[in-house]
Amino acid sequence: MIHLYNKNVKNKKNTEKKCNKKDSFFILYDRILVWLTLSLFSIGLIMVISTSIPISQNIYHNPFFFIKREIFYLFLIFLLSFIFLRMPIIFWKNNSNIILIISILLLVFVLLFGHSIHGSFRWINVGFLHIQPSEICKISSFCYISSYLSRKSNEVRNNFWGFFKPMSVIIIQSILLLAEPDLGTVVVLFFTTLSILFISGAKIGQFCIIIAISILTIILLILLEPYRIKRVLSFWNPWEDPFGNGYQLTQSLIALGRGNFLGQGLGNSIQKLDYLPDAHSDFIFSIIGEELGYIGAFLILLLIFSLALRAMYIGQKALEKEQIFPGFLACSIGIWFGFQTLINVGAVTGILPTKGLTLPFISYGGSSLIINSIAIFLLLRIDFEIRLKTSQAFPRGSG
Repeated sequence: MIHLYNKNVKNKKNTEKKCNKKDSFFILYDRILVWLTLSLFSIGLIMVISTSIPISQNIYHNPFFFIKREIFYLFLIFLLSFIFLRMPIIFWKNNSNIILIISILLLVFVLLFGHSIHGSFRWINVGFLHIQPSEICKISSFCYISSYLSRKSNEVRNNFWGFFKPMSVIIIQSILLLAEPDLGTVVVLFFTTLSILFISGAKIGQFCIIIAISILTIILLILLEPYRIKRVLSFWNPWEDPFGNGYQLTQSLIALGRGNFLGQGLGNSIQKLDYLPDAHSDFIFSIIGEELGYIGAFLILLLIFSLALRAMYIGQKALEKEQIFPGFLACSIGIWFGFQTLINVGAVTGILPTKGLTLPFISYGGSSLIINSIAIFLLLRIDFEIRLKTSQAFPRGSG
């Protein structure tokens, strides 16, 4: 009997060890976040393949030009994951100032030596890669703001200058971004920064001052540039000039209208055949609506907003554990993805003026895809460190 009892105890311990090994492998990362990201990557690749062939053939006489580059970017992201997933979050906190300075220097560099596309100096050509500093600017700003709040949250709550210091950094970046020009990134930066400061507990009166100044500045910027006035006027009534200033929006609305409820079927879009400009990048959502219908468009938006909410959930968990920097960083990533998606879809559907922002994980664009992926790696690392600390604090079988 004693022999059988000892044998059962030994078998039980071996089974528990195996279970603990399996659990430790699976539990230390957010499976929902991974599957949401992989789903968006897959959909993005499929839609870039569908939308980019006509424009690739027309410009480069190679129907697979953009497809090859997209696959290269995905392969590069896979390699980068081995680096960024192993970097502790404390590295980003300690080096947030350096990363911010590098991003500002890149914004200056692109104005002096950048490559112009459609009249905007937004890209730095480095061989095969086209680096867009405005994308780097987003993640560097959110790292800096999160680091600042982890050190001086009380000052932000109780002192206007404590609130204004991080905003002054955003203002400097915004001036450089407007010189490119890139108003869309400025709007994303301002909204996300104000949202994080609001979450940190800043006073409402401080927001009113900043928001009032921001609205007046945006109105002034629109009035100073004739092309911005035309954009606003065409956005209000694109059908007044359907072959001029309202051309892109009218073609986008035609694409969405053709899609109806179930869509024309994958690959069956007509608007991507040189009718709709930027069909593979900023206006890819129009082709999604045309080919996959309202149901397909709704499901893709559901995936993106679920990912954004997941990021906010990870941020909430970190803040509950009093991990201020990772908590605010995760929340800022979630707000960034959600708000940028709203702006992109708003521009495509005619609710907002055209801003030139990509649809996260779906639109073609190397810099956007890589920076968005790095943000996901940061979220996975934050979640990993929270789970690791929890599992160490409460080891399995200790009760």
